[in-house]
Amino acid sequence: MRHRMRAAALAAVSGICLSITNTGWAAGADTPPAAVSPTVSWQSCPSYSDEVLEYLRIRPEDRTTFRDLWARTECGTVRVPLDYRKPQGEQITVALTRLKAKDRTHRLGSLSMNPGGPGGSGYLMPTMLVLQSPTVAQLNDRYDLIGFDPRGVGYSTSFDCPRTGPGGPMMPETQQLTKEQLKTMYDDQAKENAACSSANPRFLAQLTTANAARDLDGIRRALHEKTMNFFGASWGTQLGAVYRSMFPKTIGRMWLDSVVSPRAYDLAYRFDYSARTTEQLFALYADWLAARDSTYGLGDSAAEVRATVLAMRQAADAHPWQFSDLPLPLGGGFIAFLASATNFDWSRAAEILHALTTATNGGPAPQVVKDVIGIPDGPPPEPPAGTPAGFNDTAGHAYLCNEDTSAREFEPLWQEYQRNLRRNPITGEITALRPTCAGWTLPVQRFQLRRSTGSLQMSGHKYETSTPYRWARQMQDAIGGNVLTVEDFAHGSLPFVPECAAHLVAYFDTGNPDNGTCQGMQPRDEASGNRTASSAARPTTSVTTSSGIRLEL
Repeated sequence: MRHRMRAAALAAVSGICLSITNTGWAAGADTPPAAVSPTVSWQSCPSYSDEVLEYLRIRPEDRTTFRDLWARTECGTVRVPLDYRKPQGEQITVALTRLKAKDRTHRLGSLSMNPGGPGGSGYLMPTMLVLQSPTVAQLNDRYDLIGFDPRGVGYSTSFDCPRTGPGGPMMPETQQLTKEQLKTMYDDQAKENAACSSANPRFLAQLTTANAARDLDGIRRALHEKTMNFFGASWGTQLGAVYRSMFPKTIGRMWLDSVVSPRAYDLAYRFDYSARTTEQLFALYADWLAARDSTYGLGDSAAEVRATVLAMRQAADAHPWQFSDLPLPLGGGFIAFLASATNFDWSRAAEILHALTTATNGGPAPQVVKDVIGIPDGPPPEPPAGTPAGFNDTAGHAYLCNEDTSAREFEPLWQEYQRNLRRNPITGEITALRPTCAGWTLPVQRFQLRRSTGSLQMSGHKYETSTPYRWARQMQDAIGGNVLTVEDFAHGSLPFVPECAAHLVAYFDTGNPDNGTCQGMQPRDEASGNRTASSAARPTTSVTTSSGIRLEL
């Protein structure tokens, strides 16, 4: 099994950009030199079968509504330069959708959307948001909602490198990695990255946030809009920040949810900060467990809970559990996985921790342990014919590595791993390894942000770890704007919670700044058994082991 240390879908995770070195034109320029005015080539939208909608997790009772929305949607492509330094040279296509405003008389303009990644498709985003959130659907009364696939993704011009190994957070199978084990993983990653980045360098080198922003401005011009409004989440906030910095005169209203750091181009900083946030948030979980000591028996104070869980993690590293009915040992990383749970999964993780305190090594595993272990019985099924690509892994990796300014040699990575384990003794075994761009052969394209005076609203989620709340404040310091505080653990949940989505709709309706708060997505009410919000963006605590076995609460 070849191993990969790369970003999850921020992995989720994103760089930030402005003036690209050696581009031949200024980062703040509204249009590239000698740019050809783009046009939209409108065409019939793809037709999606029931099998495709099932694969997209659209419930049978929602499919009529989806098809009604899709019938109102226009689909097209815009031709843009592959290399903006050569605007008359090779052209590629960027795919877009438009869900026209219902009230054409009082129309407020176009509102483009990006769901994150990098590498995520936004083609269906307007339709899916309107389908999943009746509150957000109000935006379509007076806005044309614009979805698009960034270059390299989905229906836009793309390229796929053959890649192997698990994606997302990765946990060592038994215990903390030795230097030799990490070196083997590093060498595998470097070999794979070198092969990918050399496979189509002319195209892959042009996958940068700045070029995606230029493409978005091309969409604006092709739609004959004086300004473009924008909503983005996760990496979409990076794209929005870059677009706003490069084209400040063309920005209308912009909302960025789950905001990346202005230093998101530095993966060493980014993953270190996220790891430290995960460890710090265990303090909230420890308080919760201490209040339920009679149920879980892990300690009646936060300090005692922490000591208990740390001792379990250390013991599991020294003597991993090897249950008779499980094919893999469970080391300290399994305890780190449980300790990193969001409040949506605290109860289930606590049940497992409690069960492990009395489990017998060598005997059968407690059922609650087996319930979270997904053992693949073969490769995942192929998606039905005609399924749109929701994510492009090659593009995601290229956007990250083309912009990552952190060290790529093995020794700095080994030092980071050791340092993160020391700093984060409870949760570090699943957060200490950062994705690496080792072996990526394409040059780093540096950039910087710029402050402008246009309308900007952001929202930060107080307890999330993918894009910690502090990053929204850092971005505010860097480029301005206002910050709404969402009191939840959920990445990008704003559109799916009616109370919070109402803030979003009010901002796009009026442009008024919002420095308030909303509760956000909350876990199951233990008394009533009901959730207080839609589960559309419910956070999932998951990790993949080094042999590809998935753990999910």
